Amino acid sequence: MSTSQPAASRPPEDRATPDRLLHARTGTDVSPEDLVLASGKDLTPRTLEWARRKLAAEGPAALEKLLP
Repeated sequence: MSTSQPAASRPPEDRATPDRLLHARTGTDVSPEDLVLASGKDLTPRTLEWARRKLAAEGPAALEKLLP
């Protein structure tokens, strides 16, 4: 008895993920909370202040730099 999946149901290994699926931007503003959570940090006054400074310096691109 085989436990392998049929070839039709397996994702092809040689296909790259489409660019439109790699970006996190949804057309909405990036909040300091978004940036803190994307960085994997806890929401604290200190990390929120860090995120505010980072957003002021880099704008919404700060989030793109953190996410793959």
